[in-house]
Amino acid sequence: MNTPTEQNTSTQETIKTIQSHYSYTEIIVWLEKRGIDLYGSHFKILESDYPIIYKLIAYFLKDEATCFQYTIDLNKGILLSGPVGCGKTSLLNLMKYLTPTEHRFFLKSTRDISFEFIQDGYEIIHKYSKGKLYESQPKTICFDDLGTENNLKYYGNECNVMAEILLSRYDIFTSKKIQTHITTNLSASEIENVYGNRVRSRLRELCNLIAFEKHSIDKRK
Repeated sequence: MNTPTEQNTSTQETIKTIQSHYSYTEIIVWLEKRGIDLYGSHFKILESDYPIIYKLIAYFLKDEATCFQYTIDLNKGILLSGPVGCGKTSLLNLMKYLTPTEHRFFLKSTRDISFEFIQDGYEIIHKYSKGKLYESQPKTICFDDLGTENNLKYYGNECNVMAEILLSRYDIFTSKKIQTHITTNLSASEIENVYGNRVRSRLRELCNLIAFEKHSIDKRK
Protein backbone atom coordinates (compact mmCIF):
# COMPACT_ATOMS: atom_id res chain seq x y z
CA MET A 1 0.00 0.00 0.00
CA ASN A 2 1.33 3.45 -0.94
CA THR A 3 1.78 6.07 1.74
CA PRO A 4 -0.08 9.42 1.32
CA THR A 5 3.21 11.06 0.32
CA GLU A 6 3.85 8.42 -2.34
CA GLN A 7 0.28 8.80 -3.64
CA ASN A 8 0.63 12.58 -3.90
CA THR A 9 3.94 12.21 -5.72
CA SER A 10 2.36 9.74 -8.14
CA THR A 11 -0.55 12.12 -8.72
CA GLN A 12 1.76 15.04 -9.43
CA GLU A 13 3.81 12.91 -11.82
CA THR A 14 0.62 11.95 -13.66
CA ILE A 15 -0.39 15.60 -14.00
CA LYS A 16 3.07 16.67 -15.19
CA THR A 17 3.27 14.01 -17.88
CA ILE A 18 0.00 15.01 -19.55
CA GLN A 19 0.58 17.11 -22.64
CA SER A 20 -2.71 18.27 -24.07
CA HIS A 21 -4.43 21.33 -25.50
CA TYR A 22 -7.07 20.87 -22.77
CA SER A 23 -6.56 22.24 -19.25
CA TYR A 24 -7.36 19.16 -17.20
CA THR A 25 -7.11 20.95 -13.86
CA GLU A 26 -9.69 23.51 -15.00
CA ILE A 27 -11.96 20.72 -16.24
CA ILE A 28 -11.77 19.01 -12.83
CA VAL A 29 -12.76 22.27 -11.10
CA TRP A 30 -15.71 22.57 -13.51
CA LEU A 31 -16.72 18.94 -12.95
CA GLU A 32 -16.61 19.41 -9.19
CA LYS A 33 -19.07 22.30 -9.52
CA ARG A 34 -21.38 20.09 -11.59
CA GLY A 35 -20.99 17.39 -8.94
CA ILE A 36 -22.07 19.81 -6.22
CA ASP A 37 -25.13 20.70 -8.32
CA LEU A 38 -25.99 17.01 -8.68
CA TYR A 39 -25.04 15.54 -5.32
CA GLY A 40 -24.89 18.42 -2.84
CA SER A 41 -22.30 20.65 -1.18
CA HIS A 42 -20.46 17.67 0.34
CA PHE A 43 -19.32 16.51 -3.12
CA LYS A 44 -15.57 16.81 -3.70
CA ILE A 45 -13.12 15.39 -6.20
CA LEU A 46 -10.09 14.15 -4.28
CA GLU A 47 -6.59 14.76 -5.60
CA SER A 48 -5.79 11.09 -5.00
CA ASP A 49 -8.38 10.26 -7.68
CA TYR A 50 -6.86 12.57 -10.31
CA PRO A 51 -5.02 9.76 -12.16
CA ILE A 52 -8.35 7.96 -12.69
CA ILE A 53 -10.26 11.14 -13.57
CA TYR A 54 -7.61 12.29 -16.05
CA LYS A 55 -8.04 9.04 -17.96
CA LEU A 56 -11.82 9.42 -17.98
CA ILE A 57 -11.62 13.03 -19.11
CA ALA A 58 -9.21 12.12 -21.90
CA TYR A 59 -11.48 9.33 -23.07
CA PHE A 60 -14.79 11.19 -22.99
CA LEU A 61 -13.33 14.35 -24.57
CA LYS A 62 -11.82 12.12 -27.26
CA ASP A 63 -8.41 13.66 -26.56
CA GLU A 64 -6.41 11.38 -28.84
CA ALA A 65 -2.94 12.52 -27.77
CA THR A 66 -3.60 11.98 -24.06
CA CYS A 67 -5.40 8.69 -24.65
CA PHE A 68 -2.35 7.53 -26.58
CA GLN A 69 -0.18 8.35 -23.55
CA TYR A 70 -2.51 6.28 -21.37
CA THR A 71 -2.84 3.44 -23.92
CA ILE A 72 -6.59 4.00 -24.07
CA ASP A 73 -8.38 2.77 -27.20
CA LEU A 74 -11.05 5.30 -28.19
CA ASN A 75 -12.90 2.65 -30.17
CA LYS A 76 -13.62 0.64 -27.02
CA GLY A 77 -15.87 1.45 -24.08
CA ILE A 78 -14.84 1.94 -20.45
CA LEU A 79 -14.92 -0.62 -17.64
CA LEU A 80 -14.49 1.34 -14.41
CA SER A 81 -13.80 -0.94 -11.46
CA GLY A 82 -13.15 -0.28 -7.80
CA PRO A 83 -14.35 -0.94 -4.25
CA VAL A 84 -17.77 0.05 -2.94
CA GLY A 85 -18.24 3.78 -2.47
CA CYS A 86 -15.18 5.00 -4.38
CA GLY A 87 -17.33 7.14 -6.70
CA LYS A 88 -17.60 5.14 -9.92
CA THR A 89 -21.25 5.93 -10.67
CA SER A 90 -20.88 9.61 -9.76
CA LEU A 91 -17.89 10.01 -12.06
CA LEU A 92 -19.59 8.34 -15.01
CA ASN A 93 -22.62 10.58 -14.50
CA LEU A 94 -20.34 13.62 -14.60
CA MET A 95 -18.60 12.39 -17.76
CA LYS A 96 -21.89 12.75 -19.62
CA TYR A 97 -21.28 16.52 -19.48
CA LEU A 98 -18.06 16.05 -21.48
CA THR A 99 -19.34 13.55 -24.02
CA PRO A 100 -19.91 14.67 -27.62
CA THR A 101 -23.52 14.29 -28.73
CA GLU A 102 -22.80 11.35 -31.03
CA HIS A 103 -21.26 9.42 -28.12
CA ARG A 104 -23.89 10.21 -25.48
CA PHE A 105 -24.77 7.32 -23.19
CA PHE A 106 -27.17 6.62 -20.37
CA LEU A 107 -26.59 4.72 -17.13
CA LYS A 108 -28.71 1.72 -16.28
CA SER A 109 -28.46 -0.22 -13.03
CA THR A 110 -28.00 -3.96 -13.60
CA ARG A 111 -30.30 -4.56 -10.61
CA ASP A 112 -33.04 -2.60 -12.36
CA ILE A 113 -32.48 -4.67 -15.50
CA SER A 114 -32.89 -7.84 -13.43
CA PHE A 115 -36.22 -6.55 -12.05
CA GLU A 116 -37.37 -5.73 -15.59
CA PHE A 117 -36.45 -9.26 -16.65
CA ILE A 118 -38.65 -10.71 -13.91
CA GLN A 119 -41.57 -8.70 -15.26
CA ASP A 120 -41.02 -8.78 -19.03
CA GLY A 121 -38.79 -11.79 -19.68
CA TYR A 122 -36.36 -12.32 -22.52
CA GLU A 123 -37.32 -9.21 -24.48
CA ILE A 124 -35.32 -7.28 -21.87
CA ILE A 125 -32.14 -8.91 -23.19
CA HIS A 126 -33.03 -7.64 -26.65
CA LYS A 127 -33.91 -4.18 -25.28
CA TYR A 128 -30.47 -3.63 -23.73
CA SER A 129 -28.47 -5.26 -26.48
CA LYS A 130 -29.98 -4.70 -29.91
CA GLY A 131 -32.37 -1.97 -28.76
CA LYS A 132 -36.12 -1.45 -28.95
CA LEU A 133 -37.92 -2.43 -32.12
CA TYR A 134 -38.63 1.17 -33.20
CA GLU A 135 -35.03 2.34 -32.71
CA SER A 136 -32.86 2.63 -35.80
CA GLN A 137 -29.79 1.28 -34.00
CA PRO A 138 -28.60 0.25 -30.52
CA LYS A 139 -27.57 2.92 -28.04
CA THR A 140 -24.41 3.38 -26.03
CA ILE A 141 -25.19 2.22 -22.49
CA CYS A 142 -23.31 2.24 -19.20
CA PHE A 143 -24.29 -0.81 -17.15
CA ASP A 144 -23.95 0.36 -13.57
CA ASP A 145 -22.90 -1.91 -10.69
CA LEU A 146 -22.34 -5.06 -12.70
CA GLY A 147 -22.45 -7.98 -10.28
CA THR A 148 -25.19 -6.67 -7.98
CA GLU A 149 -27.92 -8.46 -9.95
CA ASN A 150 -28.69 -12.16 -9.51
CA ASN A 151 -29.32 -15.05 -11.86
CA LEU A 152 -33.07 -15.03 -12.34
CA LYS A 153 -35.78 -17.41 -13.39
CA TYR A 154 -38.47 -16.61 -15.92
CA TYR A 155 -41.19 -19.24 -16.12
CA GLY A 156 -38.84 -21.66 -14.41
CA ASN A 157 -35.89 -21.10 -16.72
CA GLU A 158 -32.79 -19.67 -15.08
CA CYS A 159 -30.92 -16.99 -17.02
CA ASN A 160 -27.73 -15.03 -16.41
CA VAL A 161 -29.28 -11.89 -17.86
CA MET A 162 -26.22 -9.65 -17.90
CA ALA A 163 -24.01 -12.37 -19.38
CA GLU A 164 -26.42 -12.68 -22.31
CA ILE A 165 -26.67 -8.90 -22.72
CA LEU A 166 -22.88 -8.43 -22.66
CA LEU A 167 -22.31 -11.17 -25.22
CA SER A 168 -24.88 -9.50 -27.48
CA ARG A 169 -23.30 -6.09 -26.89
CA TYR A 170 -19.96 -7.55 -28.00
CA ASP A 171 -21.54 -8.72 -31.26
CA ILE A 172 -22.97 -5.23 -31.80
CA PHE A 173 -19.59 -3.67 -31.04
CA THR A 174 -17.81 -5.81 -33.63
CA SER A 175 -20.47 -5.20 -36.30
CA LYS A 176 -21.56 -1.60 -35.64
CA LYS A 177 -18.89 -0.18 -33.28
CA ILE A 178 -21.53 0.69 -30.66
CA GLN A 179 -19.75 1.09 -27.33
CA THR A 180 -20.59 -0.28 -23.90
CA HIS A 181 -19.48 1.17 -20.56
CA ILE A 182 -19.55 -0.67 -17.24
CA THR A 183 -19.00 0.06 -13.56
CA THR A 184 -18.36 -2.81 -11.19
CA ASN A 185 -16.97 -3.76 -7.79
CA LEU A 186 -15.83 -7.11 -9.19
CA SER A 187 -12.27 -8.09 -10.03
CA ALA A 188 -11.44 -9.80 -13.31
CA SER A 189 -11.44 -13.24 -11.66
CA GLU A 190 -14.78 -12.51 -9.96
CA ILE A 191 -16.27 -11.48 -13.30
CA GLU A 192 -15.16 -14.80 -14.74
CA ASN A 193 -16.69 -16.69 -11.80
CA VAL A 194 -20.04 -14.94 -12.16
CA TYR A 195 -20.33 -14.62 -15.94
CA GLY A 196 -17.92 -17.18 -17.35
CA ASN A 197 -14.62 -17.08 -19.21
CA ARG A 198 -16.30 -16.16 -22.50
CA VAL A 199 -17.73 -12.93 -21.07
CA ARG A 200 -14.42 -12.04 -19.40
CA SER A 201 -12.62 -12.57 -22.71
CA ARG A 202 -15.14 -10.44 -24.61
CA LEU A 203 -14.87 -7.64 -22.06
CA ARG A 204 -11.15 -7.34 -22.77
CA GLU A 205 -12.00 -6.57 -26.39
CA LEU A 206 -15.07 -4.49 -25.54
CA CYS A 207 -13.67 -2.13 -22.88
CA ASN A 208 -10.65 -0.24 -21.62
CA LEU A 209 -10.07 -1.16 -17.97
CA ILE A 210 -9.68 1.78 -15.59
CA ALA A 211 -9.37 0.68 -11.97
CA PHE A 212 -9.34 2.38 -8.60
CA GLU A 213 -6.87 1.07 -6.04
CA LYS A 214 -8.26 -1.64 -3.78
CA HIS A 215 -7.68 0.59 -0.75
CA SER A 216 -9.60 3.58 -2.17
CA ILE A 217 -11.70 5.15 0.56
CA ASP A 218 -15.46 4.81 0.81
CA LYS A 219 -16.66 8.34 0.07
CA ARG A 220 -20.17 7.57 1.27
CA LYS A 221 -19.04 7.49 4.91
